[in-house]
Amino acid sequence: MKDKLYKKVLIISTSIMAILIIFLLPGVFSGKILLNPVLLTIGTLQIRWYGLLIATGVFLSFYLASDTAKKWEISEDDLSTAVMIGIIFSIIGARLYYVIFNWDIYSKMPSEIFKTWHGGMAIHGGILGALLSVYIYTKLKKNITFNFLEGLDLMAHVLPLGQAIGRWGNFFNYEAYGGPTSLPWKMFIPKPFRMPGYENFEYFHPTFLYESLWDLGIFLFLFYYARNKKKFDGEIISLYLILYSAGRGWIELLRTDSLMFMGLKVAVLISIVFIILGIIMYFVLRKYQKN
Repeated sequence: MKDKLYKKVLIISTSIMAILIIFLLPGVFSGKILLNPVLLTIGTLQIRWYGLLIATGVFLSFYLASDTAKKWEISEDDLSTAVMIGIIFSIIGARLYYVIFNWDIYSKMPSEIFKTWHGGMAIHGGILGALLSVYIYTKLKKNITFNFLEGLDLMAHVLPLGQAIGRWGNFFNYEAYGGPTSLPWKMFIPKPFRMPGYENFEYFHPTFLYESLWDLGIFLFLFYYARNKKKFDGEIISLYLILYSAGRGWIELLRTDSLMFMGLKVAVLISIVFIILGIIMYFVLRKYQKN
């Protein structure tokens, strides 16, 4: 394995995850340790774990993408500008997606729409926002050093790392957990955080952990593949859509807080669409590359 950066990322990421699972999770999952979503309070300012973890995921993803961008001869200015625009579009997309599918709630208290610190961000909306931002930037920017598909590949090969880290924000918020379970790795949820109808249950599937581990695995695969094995533009985003959606669709079936549409889980439907889209993109773009 010649990629020295990949070796470092592999060792550091797996070590941190192992430490968290061995030393932090047992106490929290058993209920001996109760988490506080707020890390620090300074006057009226609250610094929450969720926001800190999201920011950490964005920073690390950008750092790693910068190194890959050099290998792909993409200018630092183009990357930095695209990332800033992508962050804005992702936040708007994630919030808008969540609000739309919870409009019966937000229509009664519209002031809550802009209070993202109260929770309510949907990753699929964030992904769609990021895809849109890359498209707009590559179409409007003159003398750009990457095309639309290259931009998507660059985003997709580090995005799962940000998702893997961000899921731990759900851990500190006691949210995004699954249904009741008696499995050995069951997670204790304090009563104030239990979903309606589940007040009498104490232990639930830690679906945040399932997805974090799945995302980390996807990241380690795509990061190495993008830097060493990539064959055509659009290959990485295609693989990302297939792999991430396969795991997310299955994990969503376990969750108790899913967004619903006509009695169906929206994330499952979107995951199916993304898998089909990813498969079509992969074979069409590969054929186009050969021709």
